[in-house]
Amino acid sequence: MSSARNTVLRAATELFADKDPSAVDRWVAAGYTQHSALAADGPEALRELVAGLGDDFRYDGARVIADGDLVALHGTYHGFGPDPLVGFDVFRVDADGKLAEHWDALTPRVEETVSGRSQTDGPTEVTRADRTEANRALVTEFARKVLVGADYSVLTDYVSTETYHQHNPEAADGLDGFAAAAATWAEQGRNLVYKQVHRVIAEGEFVLVQSEGEFGVPVAYYDLFRVADGKIVEHWDVIAPVPAELPHTNGLF
Repeated sequence: MSSARNTVLRAATELFADKDPSAVDRWVAAGYTQHSALAADGPEALRELVAGLGDDFRYDGARVIADGDLVALHGTYHGFGPDPLVGFDVFRVDADGKLAEHWDALTPRVEETVSGRSQTDGPTEVTRADRTEANRALVTEFARKVLVGADYSVLTDYVSTETYHQHNPEAADGLDGFAAAAATWAEQGRNLVYKQVHRVIAEGEFVLVQSEGEFGVPVAYYDLFRVADGKIVEHWDVIAPVPAELPHTNGLF
């Protein structure tokens, strides 16, 4: 287990499972930079957030992706609000083994999805660590050409035509399912517009892309892809509106 992965998992357990505000002293850097819309900057704001968690709060983790000093968590929060929230959290761990920076995106959990898959189910374990860099390169190029460049003529160069398991709640499996959903979104004035990719976090067959763009309104896109045999075969995502105001000056990205 990487040291960054171990740090984030231990910190997250003490902060969000044990709900222990004193874990901030053990795990969070003094200069902790917050990008979330849910908390102000710095360790004290995180301490207040943890101290305010209710008895009904819990986090159900689905995936962990560790890439150098960045660690991404994918899972479901219960008790942040009236309904469960599916989220991606990205932490940067500094050289001292402390949480130094945090980004996230949350969206309501949908009980009945078009594909029949939940927003978090599917494979969870990294089994192809040897493919990390090849898969990073594939998805990075896909993001540049297809997502930002909107060149869908090359889509099948990157996405499997045989297997494409979809976890976006509004899209069916397969490229046809994605095309149908995209057409519906366009009719609703929600064109998929990717303006800039900010981070690509890869481990084994999993590659998470953090982008900003528009989906009717300004949004943060977190797209998690699973790659097999050189093609994207599975997709999870969170599309979160960019708030008009944040409780800090660091931006969402």
